[in-house]
Amino acid sequence: MSVIVRSKHLSQVRRALRDNPVCALLGPRQCGKTTLARQLAADHYFDLESPGDRQRLSDPKLALAPLRGLIVIDEVQHMPHLFELLRPLSDRKPIRARFLLLGSASPDIVRGVSESLAGRIAFVPMGGFTLDEIRGKADALWLRGGFPRSFLARSNAASLKWRLDFIDTFLNRDLPALGVRTPPDTMRRFWTMTAHYHAQIWNGADLSQSLGVSEGTVRSFLDTMTGAFVLRRLLPWFVNIGKRQVKSPKVYIRDSGILHALLGIEDMRALQGHPKLGASWEGFAMEQVLNIAGERDAYFWSTYTGAELDLLLLRRGKFYGIEFKRTSAPAMTKSLHSAFDSLKLARAWIVYPGEQRYPVGSKTEALPLAQIGSLVKVFGDY
Repeated sequence: MSVIVRSKHLSQVRRALRDNPVCALLGPRQCGKTTLARQLAADHYFDLESPGDRQRLSDPKLALAPLRGLIVIDEVQHMPHLFELLRPLSDRKPIRARFLLLGSASPDIVRGVSESLAGRIAFVPMGGFTLDEIRGKADALWLRGGFPRSFLARSNAASLKWRLDFIDTFLNRDLPALGVRTPPDTMRRFWTMTAHYHAQIWNGADLSQSLGVSEGTVRSFLDTMTGAFVLRRLLPWFVNIGKRQVKSPKVYIRDSGILHALLGIEDMRALQGHPKLGASWEGFAMEQVLNIAGERDAYFWSTYTGAELDLLLLRRGKFYGIEFKRTSAPAMTKSLHSAFDSLKLARAWIVYPGEQRYPVGSKTEALPLAQIGSLVKVFGDY
């Protein structure tokens, strides 16, 4: 199997560890966090899914206090009490050790950090492969998704099998390990139904009725799956503009390959003929943009009169808008005009799957997906 070096993430982790005693590398299971951590030549490595390593940390203070250098703790959410111990270890002067924490469940990590490691830790998000890493295989990345074993599989059939196995393992092992007591079949139905709502406004009432559970229970499912990095909840932005605006989030399956597996899409031919084609491409393109622009202060905007903006980014006090259109020749739309008027956008782009970059308005460009790397000039230092 080929090896794709994750240079951007390696650089981010090295910078974070240079400036902080602790770094948390967060992302879904199987996205390559462990592989990246091993490339850093750690002095000590603990995998908390290994019974032996958990035993080594049965008395964590005794085990960790004497160690020097870079210490990696993988799947750290399985031992949240470690955060309290890491605080005094990271406060030692001079610094004797730095800690790289790998986690695939953000609520546990964030809660532990907020209580114990605030001001001592940097966060580095990590997902699957992105366009800047796979160089010219955009359709394969879209179809198979960014999980390394899925993208690098020998065939589309082998890739799909890996994704279906991932879904089974996630439901039957990973969620219970996080304390989720809901039956796996119920969570599978929720995940599959959410795939059919991909890129749409969240409607908890419909899902709760279909699943036969309360809306509160459905919200807890959404929280769990978002916290495990398999769903994205994009919050709405609303301002006092005299128009009724949508105040419910939009929900996406974060990895396009997992979305296609849940929808039963096996190959590009099936994808091209599927009703969710446009929504799938929107979610895929959005993830690529967020990889460049960052996830913080990212929203969508929509009014009940039909105006909408797929992605609204607040950066350094300015608003930037991005639309995603699977069309050959995007043009300025009434929605974008409305967004400029209501939100006072600094600039906007229409990301599409073509090849030519060209202006469609005084502050709006049509931008090929293959050229979104140019957005680093606008968002790269955020």
